[in-house]
Amino acid sequence: MKFAIIGGTGLIGSQVVRNLNAAGHEAVPHSPSTGVDILSGKGLDAALEGAGVVVNLTNSPTFDEASPTFFQNSMDTLVAAAKKAGTGHFVILSIVGVDQVPDLDYYRAKTLQEDILKTSGLPYSIVRATQFMEFVDSVLSWTADDETVRLPSTPIQPIAAADVAAAVSEVSAGTPLNGTLDVGGPDVYPLDELGRITLSAKGDKRSVTTDENAGMFSAVRGGVLTTQDGARIAATRYLDWIKS
Repeated sequence: MKFAIIGGTGLIGSQVVRNLNAAGHEAVPHSPSTGVDILSGKGLDAALEGAGVVVNLTNSPTFDEASPTFFQNSMDTLVAAAKKAGTGHFVILSIVGVDQVPDLDYYRAKTLQEDILKTSGLPYSIVRATQFMEFVDSVLSWTADDETVRLPSTPIQPIAAADVAAAVSEVSAGTPLNGTLDVGGPDVYPLDELGRITLSAKGDKRSVTTDENAGMFSAVRGGVLTTQDGARIAATRYLDWIKS
């Protein structure tokens, strides 16, 4: 089967391409570097030609109030192209609990992306993942100075990007879910504790101060970003990953 992986050169997309090709499929990566523009539609018809599955792993260039416009326009363009190509399965990657954090522009934008796909009329699957282990350093940098990192105690369930890519690959190669699969890492940490673990593992002498008003995740209430019953739990533990 042929797969068109939109955003196929990124962190998740490149791994999905490798996984699917290793399984005997034909997975082709597409991105601006290959001449595909998901906003204008340039190169999309050729990219989707003969593809039974479209996997959209693109992301907004910003996380602010401009992100809903990006997902609205890109999904409208992709859905139209997928219908024209006769695509039988459309897959996107989203975030566990994304519809439970209305105070964040980016989370509202990702919820919009999901809703556009659900109402598109196309057979679809949505894979929702918890926060990537690879992004923890970036999260810490948002509220850091030379001596201190300020973090809220928001529950976080870090998952390795490789485990996310494995789930996306499996779902993409299967029958459309016409629904959502949640995937998460095996352990839940308060974000401030996760910060202390991360700094210690890296030999970083800065301290972590618990501040419930610090950073993006201060807008999250309770454990909505962690998986619930029925989710798939990946094997990779953060304590092992950070030491590797």
